[in-house]
Amino acid sequence: MSTAHHLPRRLFLFLSFLFMLSTSAFADTATQDPLDQAYANMKRVAVAGPSAVKLGNKAMLNLPDEYVYIPPKEAAVFMRELGNYVEEGYFYGLVFHKEMDGFISIDYDDTGYIKDDDAKDWDADELLDNLREGTKEGNKDRIKKDIAPIEVLGWIEKPNYDPATHRLLWSVALQDIGSKAPASEQGVNYNTYLLGRRGYFELNLVTDRANVEKGKPLAKTLLNAVSFNAGERYSDYDAKSDKVAEYGLAALIGGIAAKKIGLLAMIGIALLKFWKLTAIGVIAVGAGLKKFVFRDKS
Repeated sequence: MSTAHHLPRRLFLFLSFLFMLSTSAFADTATQDPLDQAYANMKRVAVAGPSAVKLGNKAMLNLPDEYVYIPPKEAAVFMRELGNYVEEGYFYGLVFHKEMDGFISIDYDDTGYIKDDDAKDWDADELLDNLREGTKEGNKDRIKKDIAPIEVLGWIEKPNYDPATHRLLWSVALQDIGSKAPASEQGVNYNTYLLGRRGYFELNLVTDRANVEKGKPLAKTLLNAVSFNAGERYSDYDAKSDKVAEYGLAALIGGIAAKKIGLLAMIGIALLKFWKLTAIGVIAVGAGLKKFVFRDKS
């Protein structure tokens, strides 16, 4: 007797997606849609938490339960299929969670040691103005690349830096200029950073306004699960030999950030339109539902 009508909608969609994958596995791969192939490849290499994931030779991600990590090779193909430029050697993969409407991208920037003493003098309004100005400047390049220009609407979460752990959080609401979309569909990048001796990891939750509050604790949990290896930590900095970044901490909320948020917003909006019907399959397999689906029926 069928039990589909007793299943939660999320699980029902997931089972439907698995069936679609299994029935299409015998299709001619030469005619398969590139995005479908990217999904299939991500599902094949997905690492389910709890697991220890090496982020190159820089850091360790102690991936929590119900999170799924996609290695950079397969994740980069997916990102490029959505129109994003992924810089080889700096992109460290994607993370999903079964309760997250969106994804978290992981990047590393070897800009050098970032002095954080300017955090004590931050003015949130000034930082927002800097971000808006930087975004306007970045729009010139977006237009040249046929990417819709964007505007920064305001803070979702004002910048918050913890000098004890060297972690930074901030978020703004975005939209395409002239967009008539409702506020709930405004793009959101929830940006989290971990500073190290020679650079920083950037973990960005890409979602929308309607789902960012649900995603915040998931993003914070993931940030706290990343730790630099011995010798790479912020406290390991050697003033005699180490490179110092040309900018301070505030630049991660201003000019430097403005160059990146447009592309991530574009990805998020594109992905969320078909998120429930497709990406959920990748997440759920890694999040423990695999045991439910493939358990012994006897």
